[in-house]
Amino acid sequence: MAPITEVEGRRVALSNLEKVLYPASGFTKGELLHYYATAAGVLLPHLRDRAVSFLRYPDGPDGQLFFTKNVPPGTPDWVTTAEVPRSEGPARMVLVQDLPSLMWAANLVTEFHTHQWTADDPGEADRLVFDLDPGPPATVVQCCEVAQWLRERLAADGIDAYAKTSGAKGLHLLAGVRGASSERVSEYAKALAVEAERALPRLVVHRMTRSLRPGKVFVDWSQNAARKTTAAPYTVRAREVPAVSTPVTWDEVAGCRRADEFVFRAADVGARVEEDGDLLAPLLDPERAAELPR
Repeated sequence: MAPITEVEGRRVALSNLEKVLYPASGFTKGELLHYYATAAGVLLPHLRDRAVSFLRYPDGPDGQLFFTKNVPPGTPDWVTTAEVPRSEGPARMVLVQDLPSLMWAANLVTEFHTHQWTADDPGEADRLVFDLDPGPPATVVQCCEVAQWLRERLAADGIDAYAKTSGAKGLHLLAGVRGASSERVSEYAKALAVEAERALPRLVVHRMTRSLRPGKVFVDWSQNAARKTTAAPYTVRAREVPAVSTPVTWDEVAGCRRADEFVFRAADVGARVEEDGDLLAPLLDPERAAELPR
């Protein structure tokens, strides 16, 4: 039987704590749970009120990976859920609102992915996102070049952008927006991706076509669609090492010269948060969200 831990008055079963999830580094499930417990202060605000999709990898990144969107069987009755719209009809999804819910979900061994809208108002997007994905031999270094162009272009429209590593090989740009549907945000994001390709033709591609992507950065605007989700800030990714989707400063983006400079593991994040706080905290302030240009 899995050991039961009390978390803020809730009984949470935590299992297989000695199991090695990341063989290359020996990183265990217990270490994964410890990371989420210590990162909760910065992670939870970015999950709160958002329907969460779980990308599960219970046997580590080399095992089976599968998405869980609906409320998983066995979910405790104290975990908050919400009915959300889907093209095939309403569905019920998990909201990770507090530390007990986070630890219960982390015990499933999962990446946390969220929509660009909150469950109380799924008709209005409150985030704009660009997923910058490098096609080899391009790396995150080239993503940083593109990110700086996009930052300036967004600023010209009165929109403040913030950056985080994807936790994989690329970079995510995020901005707070208001007063627009996911469809409208997607249209705007696509227009900027096309514009970026015109401005940086040797560096950027806005289409997903694989044959166009070698040596370029794919500016994926499509994750603004209401049905899509993006890896949440501070989630650990199912990769060779326990890399975290980590907020970075614009000085770090401008100074990136090697891809390994933008690989942050679970053990690295605490010191960064202690020094800088949550670099994405402005996204949580609705007063700082911008309206899209008309």
